[in-house]
Amino acid sequence: MRFRACIALLLCASACTTTPPSPRKPAARDTRLANLQRAATLPWTDGGRCAVREASEPWPELAERCFHALDHDRIEFHDTTGRCAVAAASAAAVGVGLCVLAAPEIVVGAVIVAGVVVVGFAIKEALDAYALDMGPEVRPVPETAPAPQKPSPKKRPKPEPKGPDLPPMGPTEVTERDRHRCEPVPVPHEGKDDAHNKCADQFPPNRYPGMDVLVGGVSFDALQVGVRVLWEIKTHQFDTYPDFIQDQEIEKEMKQLDKERKAAAACGYDFVIGVSTDGHKLALLKQDPTFNIVVTGCKR
Repeated sequence: MRFRACIALLLCASACTTTPPSPRKPAARDTRLANLQRAATLPWTDGGRCAVREASEPWPELAERCFHALDHDRIEFHDTTGRCAVAAASAAAVGVGLCVLAAPEIVVGAVIVAGVVVVGFAIKEALDAYALDMGPEVRPVPETAPAPQKPSPKKRPKPEPKGPDLPPMGPTEVTERDRHRCEPVPVPHEGKDDAHNKCADQFPPNRYPGMDVLVGGVSFDALQVGVRVLWEIKTHQFDTYPDFIQDQEIEKEMKQLDKERKAAAACGYDFVIGVSTDGHKLALLKQDPTFNIVVTGCKR
């Protein structure tokens, strides 16, 4: 018989019983420990090796880089807040699950696991090392014997995703300089249009609220939470413009959007354009039908 257990309850319970970290313990260690405790409640096909490797990064980064290593046959994602609904339009079905998993906060019922989770052996070893180093106050996992999780004999090994939604899993030919250029850097919003900025923060939703993001030397309006998707947001009421002004606007936007899409692709990101009206979407698709465009309905 298979059960469904909410992993968020496990994490809340462990968080309530853990002694607050001493001021002498570096913040990076606290982040790593919290990430390992959260990862311990999930089923992994690699024993948690990816989670241990990325544990020092913020949780959204860990979730993004290790999403492929989860046992997807035992886990379900529910967008209980509605914030990840747009991910399905920009990154296929995997986008919703990754968006839900990467949320910094734990939402009850958002991530549901079937059956009993046996802590991945790599995560168990890392947590045991913390327990030895930091004393008896750190007991993040039950005293059950861990076992390496192996795929079911009836299942074929799952190939690792190689699409743009996930970062490279191994060595690449990208130089160190290029790698740094592709790291997302939050920067203040370029414009002072409050309605535009609010749409950019809330609709994707933006991983860095109140900020644009610089990737590959190009500024984007938002980096979507939980997925490698960069956004350009347009909020002007395009349909109300005279034909001549519409033509000028589309000509100007095509140069900007082409530049942004190329910069995003060069760094392994998808690119989505958010517009306020159907007329604006149709005008852009007429120029380039390969654009990924979503009608936000945001008002200026």
